[in-house]
Amino acid sequence: MSTTNGVSTSSVLDQYQRKETAGSSKGELGKDQFLQLLVAQLNNQNPLEPQGNGEFIAQLAQFSTVEGVQKLNSSMESMVSGYHSSQALQASSLVGRKVIVPSDRAVVDTSQTFRGNLILPTTSSNVYVNVYDAAGSQVSRVNLGQQAAGTVGFMWDGKDASGNLMPPGTYRFEAQATYQGETKGLYTLLPANVDSVTLGRNGGPMMLNLAGVGSVPLSQVEIIGQ
Repeated sequence: MSTTNGVSTSSVLDQYQRKETAGSSKGELGKDQFLQLLVAQLNNQNPLEPQGNGEFIAQLAQFSTVEGVQKLNSSMESMVSGYHSSQALQASSLVGRKVIVPSDRAVVDTSQTFRGNLILPTTSSNVYVNVYDAAGSQVSRVNLGQQAAGTVGFMWDGKDASGNLMPPGTYRFEAQATYQGETKGLYTLLPANVDSVTLGRNGGPMMLNLAGVGSVPLSQVEIIGQ
């Protein structure tokens, strides 16, 4: 479309789109200025070359599309912000509670029976868990015998191989099983207390800081206890 000042409609839309994608600055058009200039162009168009209905409708359709994308982006930002706030609130409620996570270490109160789980991929006739103290010395072995595939629970009474009660502290649990003619290591799921929560930044995951374990993503929590 032509105007008396020589400014085309397409150039106005281009300036508006550049403004909305690059941020506002002097010399660029906002949506109000765009509409004002569009009306001015209609009032001052060349009567010998009037604008066609199709061109005008296309112009408004493009403008509406840009506006729609802006509103969608704004809505998505609000949803993401709300999700992060909700996740942070839920994670903070875990402080002081016990969770079950994939780990081979746990803080053990040896005055009570310690309970953990291991993941057995196939049936085995010989499943056991070695227990190591903080110095790396093996202090006990929990023999589980034959077990079917799946999640297998185990218990340690807090005593060494000689029946002496071990002191409370951090212990490492090494689960193993014999199958397919070999002795293979297994994954363990152990309890841990949540000391604090680290909020994710720049899209990073929410982290739980666990006693005796360290930082673990919230997504790795298998079970939430009391």
